[in-house]
Formats: sequence, structure tokens, C-alpha cells
Amino acid sequence: MAKPDRSTDTRALLVSMWASVAFAVVSLAWGLTLGSQLIVFDGLYSFASVALSLLAVLALRTAGRGADERYPWGREVWEPLAIVIKAAALGGLCVYAVVGGIGELLRGGREVAAGWAVLYAVLATAAALAVSLYLRRRARHGSDLLRAEAAEWTGDTLLSLGVLGGFLLSLVLSHTGQADLARYVDPAMVALISLAFLRVPFRLLGEAAREVLTMSPSAELRREVGSRVDEVRLGYGFAESFVRCSKVGGRLDVEVDFVVDDASRAQTVRQFDEVREDLSERLKPLGYATSMSVGFTADRKWAL
Repeated sequence: MAKPDRSTDTRALLVSMWASVAFAVVSLAWGLTLGSQLIVFDGLYSFASVALSLLAVLALRTAGRGADERYPWGREVWEPLAIVIKAAALGGLCVYAVVGGIGELLRGGREVAAGWAVLYAVLATAAALAVSLYLRRRARHGSDLLRAEAAEWTGDTLLSLGVLGGFLLSLVLSHTGQADLARYVDPAMVALISLAFLRVPFRLLGEAAREVLTMSPSAELRREVGSRVDEVRLGYGFAESFVRCSKVGGRLDVEVDFVVDDASRAQTVRQFDEVREDLSERLKPLGYATSMSVGFTADRKWAL
């Protein structure tokens, strides 16, 4: 896995931001003209994404400035912090839309020009899918911020598909003499789609909060780190090894303690430095900027 290219990630995030600007302008204008709460919600979502994408760009640039006296461990925490803010804002917007949709249902629904609404939904779905695919390709070797942005656009694509399905249903009802039922489609879809989409910000919030709180990383990453530490332990014949790790943005923090006995093939300071170099090389393919601390002790109580 290659290290994320921050300049490439920044360009991709700027593409996302300008796409959100276009979505916001078109959706709000189209939704207000047709009187569609669902299209207006799509526009508000895109409008919020503009500010959040700009925040992601700033966080990525800040994280790339590295460590100094104020941030002795680096600025990578700004990446998950930006994702927490993004997820909280999108989650709040979804809750607001659910409440608004239910309120509109209780007031008797809303009449919408279904034909124009279907045209909007087709165009929105195609455009969201194109941006989503672009970001997903860029995110394969990108930062967590870019992966979060790609997940957001994937959710927006699903939202647009839901909008399309809802307006097609409204069009069918209108042409089969059931216009009274068609009035409820727009607010009902707002409530249902917003509820379904809540899982995206909740998932992003959970993952990013773990990093802000410096909790253990994913089980897969822990296994990868543990496997490389075991290779070193076996290679040098250490009695035991103890591993602690966390991931913050693009930085992987690893603390390893090896228990040394008489049979171990590393006993001197210079040999211990060779062990550190060996472990560092083994961790590089994981694709993170690694902050590593390696200790050696003959008494395991100092490693616990």
C-alpha cells in the first residue's frame, strides 16, 4: 500500500467541492421552483458538503505540515477531527429532514410537478454516480478524508436513486387518477431516505472518533502490525513481545516491547538498533507514516 499523495488527495477534494457547489445551486433552484421538499433537501445536503469539503482540504493541508513545538507528535489528528465534524453535520441535516418530512406528511403532503422532478432525478443520479466513481478510484490509495468523501458521494448517489424512484412512483400515481396519494410521495421519500442515509454519517463518526480518542485501530490493521512484530521476535529469538498501536489520520503509532533472554540473538545497543531498523522496514508497506517506539527488557513486568 502506497502512502497517500496529499497533493493528489487535495485535487480530488477540490473536484468534490466544486461538484457540490454545482449540485447545490441546481438542486435548490430546481427544488424551490417545483416546490419539492425532497429536491431542496438534496440541495441543502450538497450545500453543506461544500463547506465540509473545504474543511477537509484545510485539514489535509494542516496535517501535511508535520510536527513542531506546538504539535510534537504531528498534526494528523486534524484529519479524523474533520471527519467527525463532517459526520455530525450531515447527521444533523438528515435528522432535520426526517422531522420536516414527517411534518409535511401530517399537513397533507405536497403537490409536485412529477415530470420535471423525474428529469432532475435522472440528471442528479448520473452526475452523482460519475463523481462517486472518480473519488472511489482516487481513494484506493488516498487518505481517510478522501475515503470519507467518496463514501459521502456514494450515499448521495443512493439518495438520488431514491429520489428517482419516488418521483417515478409519483408520476405513475398522477397518471392513474390517484393524485391525492401522489401528494404524499415527496415528504414520505424525504423521511425514508434521510433515515436510511443516517447510517453513513454514523459509520464515519464511529471510525473517526476512535482515532481522535487514540483507540486501537481496526482488527485487520492490528493483525498486520502484530504479524510483522512476530516475524521480528522469531527472527531474533526474543522470549515475548508486547504491542500497542493506534492510527491517527495517516500516522500509525506503534509501541513494541521485546523481552530479551540469554537465547536472544540481540543483546547490545547496536544490535537493538538493528532490530528497530528491521521492524521499521517491515512496517513501511502498510502505507502509513509510522511513529515507532521499541523497548527491550529482561524483566517482562516492564513490558506489561
